Amino acid sequence: MTDLTSITLAEALDGLEKKQFSSAEITGAFLDAIAKANPHLNAYVLVTEERARAQAKASDARRAAGKAGPLEGAPLGIKDLFCTEGVRSTACSAILGEFTPTYESTVTANLFRDGAIMLGKLNMDEFAMGSSNETSHFGPVVSPWRRGNEDAKLTPGGSSGGSAAAVSADLCLGATATDTGGSIRQPAAFTGTVGVKPTYGRCSRWGIVAFASSLDQAGPIAKTVEDAAMLLHSMAGHDPKDSTSLPNPLPDFRAATRRSIKGMKIGVPEEYRVDGMPAEIEALWRQGIEWAKAAGCEIVPISLKHTKYALPTYYIVAPAEASSNLARYDGMRYGARASGRDLVGVYEQTRAKGFGAEVQRRILIGTYVLSAGYYDAYYLRAQKVRQRIAEDFRQAFAKVDAILTPATPSAAFALGEKGDDPVAMYLNDIFTVTANLAGLPALALPAALDKQGLPLGLQVIGKALDEESVFAVSAELERAAQFRAKAAKWWL
Repeated sequence: MTDLTSITLAEALDGLEKKQFSSAEITGAFLDAIAKANPHLNAYVLVTEERARAQAKASDARRAAGKAGPLEGAPLGIKDLFCTEGVRSTACSAILGEFTPTYESTVTANLFRDGAIMLGKLNMDEFAMGSSNETSHFGPVVSPWRRGNEDAKLTPGGSSGGSAAAVSADLCLGATATDTGGSIRQPAAFTGTVGVKPTYGRCSRWGIVAFASSLDQAGPIAKTVEDAAMLLHSMAGHDPKDSTSLPNPLPDFRAATRRSIKGMKIGVPEEYRVDGMPAEIEALWRQGIEWAKAAGCEIVPISLKHTKYALPTYYIVAPAEASSNLARYDGMRYGARASGRDLVGVYEQTRAKGFGAEVQRRILIGTYVLSAGYYDAYYLRAQKVRQRIAEDFRQAFAKVDAILTPATPSAAFALGEKGDDPVAMYLNDIFTVTANLAGLPALALPAALDKQGLPLGLQVIGKALDEESVFAVSAELERAAQFRAKAAKWWL
């Protein structure tokens, strides 16, 4: 029998339906793989073995009774930003201590409703703040990929580094992730996986630990575009508990992956050609354009002229919202508590010891830009620029059906390589933050290897609520790219 951990979600569900193996068997295979790999990769911060085996047994019983759900028996990993009832959920921060929710996030509840199995909680940058998964209280995630013949430990990207590494290393069939400025798409591009950030409001934010509320959006990381479409269909949907959740009906995302893209107009923004971008990424972008042409698309040059302001805008808006959201962590109601001389001392000591350096940096930035005398100069101006960025996209989508760009400005870098320079780290988000600022759906897919054998990705951006076009174009590019590379399992 094929190694059960190496198959796709679609193949796994087909095999379960045909009774080629049981959920208990495939769940056991993944738990065995995690036991071997996790000491080296640190992708999981908590493995829920007993729960997973119990869920798999119950899933097999439902399937035998003819009550199988759309994801019946499929073992998944859950990013530690999602609250899971009865299972420790910390956003990989010391300040939440051993916090164990008494409720389930809407996204994970939807997945379990459809029959998914939880293998455990996945590592991430603390409070989703980071691009390399080095800010986690539980230590960095190590990418399963290696650079040439080097032994240097590479980043899987961030903040959803555990999700991307686990999917890439065959430690789950798919994983939940979140994207505030590229935290699904950048890790996917770094690890040869597929990552989708849906339209803002497609997936409920209820029960997800908040970073920047107007930017955060949940989505899947998966092995293929089809798998990502299947996962998103289960994760998404209207939720009255989230005031920003969209009531729009869900299309058949999986069907869209089989749709022809002949006659579609694909926009190519000149502003995404940045100084210092490796020639290999420029060449891959050109190749992606040729693949789209070969599929019958018309290529349309477009201008997104305010793109150059996207990063500074993001790094004002996101920290401002973070400083507000993270004010609730005071050591009083839940999580860790440090001792102090008085109430203010408890607050100060808890936050000083509980938050890592990057989280503290962003809280300080956010508090500063919201303070009297600076609010108009920074935060208000950033919100105006954000509207200009959104308007650029509206004008572009009057002419095109989707936009094709690179996913990242480089391949994965080594752990510690950019840690001393926050600005260099922030530049990782240069191609991804615009979709968050405008609330648009975007997908990163693997399309080539660089000369050192590391994955490089393309990004497809769509109109609001038009994930179908994003999936259709991405699936066609996936078929053309024929990307089959896998990381060598050096930990075995």
